[in-house]
Amino acid sequence: MKRLAWGPLTTIRFRLGPALALVLAPVLILGAVQSVVAFGKDAQESRANLALAAQRSAATARARVEAADVLLQTLTPDAVGVQCAHRLGQVVDAVPGYANLIRFDAIGRVSCAAASTPGDPDRRRSEWFSRLRAGERLIVTRAPPGDFGADPSLLAAARAEDATGAFDGALVAVIRLSSLRPDTVDAALPEHTEVALADASGRLLTRTDPLAFANAPADTGRRAAKQGAFTYTGRDAKGETRMFTVAPLVGSEVFVVLSAPTQGVLSWAQLNPLSSVIFPLLSFTVALGAVWVVSDRVVLRWLQYLQRIAAIYARGRFTVRPLQADRAPPEIRDLADTLAVMAETIVARDHSLRDSLAQKDALMREIHHRVKNNLQVISSLINLQQRALADPAARAAMSDTCQRITALALIYRALYQGSDLKRVDVRRFLEELIAQLVVSDQSRGVVVRTELEADDLIVDPDKLAPLALFAVEAISNAQKHALAGRGGLLSVRFKVDGDEAVLEISDAGGGPPPDLEAGGVGRTLMTAFARQLRGQAELTANERGGVTARLVFPTPDIRDVGRSQKADAPNEARGRRNQAAA
Repeated sequence: MKRLAWGPLTTIRFRLGPALALVLAPVLILGAVQSVVAFGKDAQESRANLALAAQRSAATARARVEAADVLLQTLTPDAVGVQCAHRLGQVVDAVPGYANLIRFDAIGRVSCAAASTPGDPDRRRSEWFSRLRAGERLIVTRAPPGDFGADPSLLAAARAEDATGAFDGALVAVIRLSSLRPDTVDAALPEHTEVALADASGRLLTRTDPLAFANAPADTGRRAAKQGAFTYTGRDAKGETRMFTVAPLVGSEVFVVLSAPTQGVLSWAQLNPLSSVIFPLLSFTVALGAVWVVSDRVVLRWLQYLQRIAAIYARGRFTVRPLQADRAPPEIRDLADTLAVMAETIVARDHSLRDSLAQKDALMREIHHRVKNNLQVISSLINLQQRALADPAARAAMSDTCQRITALALIYRALYQGSDLKRVDVRRFLEELIAQLVVSDQSRGVVVRTELEADDLIVDPDKLAPLALFAVEAISNAQKHALAGRGGLLSVRFKVDGDEAVLEISDAGGGPPPDLEAGGVGRTLMTAFARQLRGQAELTANERGGVTARLVFPTPDIRDVGRSQKADAPNEARGRRNQAAA
């Protein structure tokens, strides 16, 4: 049966690889699950750290505002008089973050200020001023735009009272929002964290990186008042997802907003390659490589060794034994022992077959020898009967029959004397046949010269029999007509030209001219023998005045010997049955 060539992808290595990968897949799955869990923990920790950082930043900024309260409470009793503006200016220069210090009277007019301050007749009706007049000690609120400078600022106002405790105006500190913005170099903040300040409506007042923010939720003030600090996820000005934390800075007026980039699983894996990628892949690769190497050294190497032993057995060398397999695993050793037993069995069977073949060969030679002897006995009996006949025609017929039997006996002699019982050399056979047929003429004193030119050809007995009988008929005709009583030249040529073989038997004439158109027993037999060889027979006059008998037939192929014998077996069986019936 023809073996299908599937290619290298069907070898044991490549079939074992996917199986091992499937077995080791839980290692990768476990690593992936652990990575997801670790990612979740890191994300949760990042949110907690960001919230704590926002609260710390708000506390830092709130401490600065409270420091302003203390300063205002300290300055309030003395913030009047001729040196008011000068003293306030010194304080602004000494304390960073203050844009202005202003003293207002009871009706909202500027009494003195560290820097120029525009007048506002409606200031006394402003919310913060009204609240101070109503009795609040300190108010911190966002400064109205334009009233205290162009930069966004906070306004910290302390109530001023006279000696009787009555409302006497306010001392106001204007604090720039930029000075309250937390520092992003805080080690506790996540990497690439940006800071901004927003009001209660979510509008951003100041920010470190404008692209890292979008407006905070509109309910920032309400949620901060309820939760204190909250975290949400949104998109920045570039459309990227970021995590935002909001913490109140001053009451419900100003809030600290921290913006940090969010991490996906892939980005987190890039930042944590050892725990997320390298260790699981390394474990998978080491396990797969270990099993691959072990299977190669333990299984495949020995299979290749046994394959080489089997190839040696295929070349007929059964004396080799797989001795190196003694170091192999038990299963491989069992297979090697099976191969060794198979080789010993084949050797024993070959010896038995050769002995049986030798016996059959001797038996066949004995059979051929006995058949040849029987044919010679028959030929001798016919010769005895021939001598008792007085009719020349009957004597000639008996002589022809003896020559045919002699040719058949010669075939069997060539078989049992040859080295092969199924093949005969045509050249040597023709030499013996011609000598056997011409010896009778030599015994009567008739000198017959023979010429033989024959190419080498090995045929089986089934093809040789009709060829020999055709030659007997052709030589007999030459002896009867051209060589009778006078002798002469008998020429036999056998040529093989590729797929066609030609046998020519010619005489030199000297007798009465032959009738080539007349039919007879010999002519009929020659035609029949030619048909058996799937060839053609013809008789033609040659240039020497004689007759040439030519047989042209396909060159027998020695490989067809076995097939022809099998094909002829039913015919032989039918022939034996017919002979028995006769």
